[in-house]
Amino acid sequence: MQSRLLGAAIASVLAVSAPALAGNANNASAAIRAKGLIDGPAAAAVHRADADAFSARYVSVDRDGTEHVRMDRTYRGLPVIGGDVVIHSRNGQFKSASLTMKTQGRPNITPQLSADEAIVEAGVAFGTGFNGVPSAKLVVYARGAQPVLAYEVVMSGTRKDQTPTDMHYFVDAKTGRILDKWDTIHTANATGTGKTISYGDVAITTNSVSGGFQMVDNSRGGGSTLDALNNSDRMATRKGVVFSDADNAWGDYTNTDRASAGAEAHYGVAMTWDYYKNAHGRNGIFNDGKGVKSYVHINRNYVNAFWNGSAMFYGDGDGVTYKPLTVLDVAGHEMSHGVAQATSGLVYSGDAGGLNEANSDIFGAMVEFYANNANDPGDYLIGEEIYISNPAGTKALRYMYDPAKDTRSVSCYSSSVASMDPHYSSGVGNHFFYLLAEGSGSKTFGGVTHTSPTCNGTTVTGIGRDAAAAIWYRALDLYFTSSTTYPQARVATLNAAKDIYGIGSAEYNAVAASWSAVSVN
Repeated sequence: MQSRLLGAAIASVLAVSAPALAGNANNASAAIRAKGLIDGPAAAAVHRADADAFSARYVSVDRDGTEHVRMDRTYRGLPVIGGDVVIHSRNGQFKSASLTMKTQGRPNITPQLSADEAIVEAGVAFGTGFNGVPSAKLVVYARGAQPVLAYEVVMSGTRKDQTPTDMHYFVDAKTGRILDKWDTIHTANATGTGKTISYGDVAITTNSVSGGFQMVDNSRGGGSTLDALNNSDRMATRKGVVFSDADNAWGDYTNTDRASAGAEAHYGVAMTWDYYKNAHGRNGIFNDGKGVKSYVHINRNYVNAFWNGSAMFYGDGDGVTYKPLTVLDVAGHEMSHGVAQATSGLVYSGDAGGLNEANSDIFGAMVEFYANNANDPGDYLIGEEIYISNPAGTKALRYMYDPAKDTRSVSCYSSSVASMDPHYSSGVGNHFFYLLAEGSGSKTFGGVTHTSPTCNGTTVTGIGRDAAAAIWYRALDLYFTSSTTYPQARVATLNAAKDIYGIGSAEYNAVAASWSAVSVN
């Protein structure tokens, strides 16, 4: 990753954007100006109603003074689901707004169903086995054609495969119909020495303490790696223990020594942190310089990994077909769910769900390329290292260059994509990114031939993965909103390419051609 291409990509990004301002975003002068624009010239563009209120989530200011302010919306004090917006302005002049909400109409906010009745309706969909007492709150659901008063019901539990679930159901407060649902736990279906399972010896940063060392990385925000002791995630957060060691050598290259998987996850987190910092100027998942916790040995014989909104969790695999899921592209994938949560907030439903999963696959692959580990060369296969036997390196959970190759994902966009599982509707975004980065035709990465067809029969010339990643990241950070659709993602990435490289540039034209090549027009 020391190539001049990377340097050029980094220079381009740094020339475009200054670091985002978080925390007291509402008090930032840019946020105050954005709210003033919403009160005036931007009111129609954001479909503002009289009782709408806006709160700045964060602010980003380009080097040329262009301001991007991400806002959450409420109506009469109720959260508006799908009402978030990004205001783009310069010198106090409104330029444009990124949003999905389609109307100024608002519902009557007097419910005809009680919260308990809404919980019953959600419970029918969820089934038995939820934990604790479900919660329900009134919201305005605005991801459809017209905003609707609804209850957001949250039900937590555990699936049959041991994966935890926090299901959010949006129940029409008048009819009891479930309008939408999504899970906020996102899975992947998949300077000591770490003696790792997949990578052999790797250098990891640990913390020196009295009597030895702990798997805590103070150079990356104090992120830590813990042994979940084969508990569920909810028990692990109470009972998990930070890995400690006397000689700063961790594991024995097998899962027999519990520190082997711990060191592998610790390494993957470090590579992901460094990738985001060096390629995109991002300081941790939440861009606040703070690390998060990683738990390994979650559940028993568990073939999955997930991000639960604040930490990463990795299963051991089944020991027959699958190894521990602590490999590089899985670590990058899970942490990138956190980055999506912290930026656009892409929900796990419809096109936005597919874009959320594609975003994680894209940056999981980029982390693998960034790490440049000889035992896992960069490629566009997701999770190929989790297989115990994969001599040709061709088994994978997903294939970004030809998503339909897994027999479940889609390579081309259609109206049916929004109803698919996000892991499979992600194929459209993965295919777009591969074509943008590498182009169509046949290439070889990591010893595996990647042949990428196009949906419209055209030939696409790639712009390089660093330029493609710079465009995608800027779109995620500044132009995607929580409910962005694939057609809106086309517009967002074109805006990002225009910002970095200029309208009509080779990069801008390649973005347009790559979306058309996956039937997003």
